[in-house]
Amino acid sequence: MALTPIDNTHALQIQAGTLGRKAGHIFEDSIAKTINECIFPIHLSESNLKHVLVGDPSILLLRYIAADLHIKIIQSATAISTGSLATSEEGKKWLSVNGVSLSRCKSDLVITLTDTNDKKFTVGVSSKQCNNKNPTNAQLYFTTARGFSSLLQSNGIPVSSTAVDALRQFCGDSGFRPLDNLEQYPNRRVDPRRCFWEEINPTGRAEWEDLFSRKQDEISYLLFQKAYMNDPFIPEYLIHKTKFSINWEQTEVAIYSIKELVDLSAKYNSFSTEEYSVKKGSYKDPEGIKHLAPRFGIIQMQRGGQQQHPDQLQFNLKAGYFYKI
Repeated sequence: MALTPIDNTHALQIQAGTLGRKAGHIFEDSIAKTINECIFPIHLSESNLKHVLVGDPSILLLRYIAADLHIKIIQSATAISTGSLATSEEGKKWLSVNGVSLSRCKSDLVITLTDTNDKKFTVGVSSKQCNNKNPTNAQLYFTTARGFSSLLQSNGIPVSSTAVDALRQFCGDSGFRPLDNLEQYPNRRVDPRRCFWEEINPTGRAEWEDLFSRKQDEISYLLFQKAYMNDPFIPEYLIHKTKFSINWEQTEVAIYSIKELVDLSAKYNSFSTEEYSVKKGSYKDPEGIKHLAPRFGIIQMQRGGQQQHPDQLQFNLKAGYFYKI
């Protein structure tokens, strides 16, 4: 869905005073700053839609979007880093006055390109970054069992109460944990704080596996684009810094339209489970104990397990997926 920027000039003024203030926004802030300082027009000699590229991420992203939109000459472009605006008091006020909230926005960047006919194209971009030597899992969506179920239901994908309860078992919601019903789990040797995928209600588990198999593309789109209710800035592209880089102009990034990414994810793999054992933490698995980890395409699904949010539901992008699809 194309975006309609509101008071773009004012947003850029706010952004100029906030860029770089939050460490978590450095990657998209740097992209926005570079795009806004570019010298235009930019001529595209060829439509290069390769996905894994090395160079200045800002220019690579601009060129990729332009090629995807069949723009041969970028007459001008502006970029807004939504993270910077959302963490700025003035930004929050400006957005509130105009009836748009960035506090729960899936797009990290909003970019407007103009072609030689003065036609404007405004798109949302989701950004991911890895600053390790080797690529790691990237978090895609963080929610609760009920939150994810509501997301599906509100977008026309029915989910039964049995399936919701099964997912609450998987996440370890209070009242759905083995430790809440020790009689049902006598002599338990593994983590009592949650049920593993192979342990959840079999009817609910079968429903989820059927949904992930039949509705893989629809669910993937929701996780990439519509993770928040009434999100005004739905991402149409994704840029992923693949690993640590010393030189900004020699940074490796992976760039996709969301449509391409969902298509490639489905071709990579359908719903499946993979065996694993818990080898760290307070509840290490005894020798020979295996659990099932659900996944579909390049998306992996797991219980959050963090100390602050132990019973959250987490969706990650498979480490190094851009080399595999």
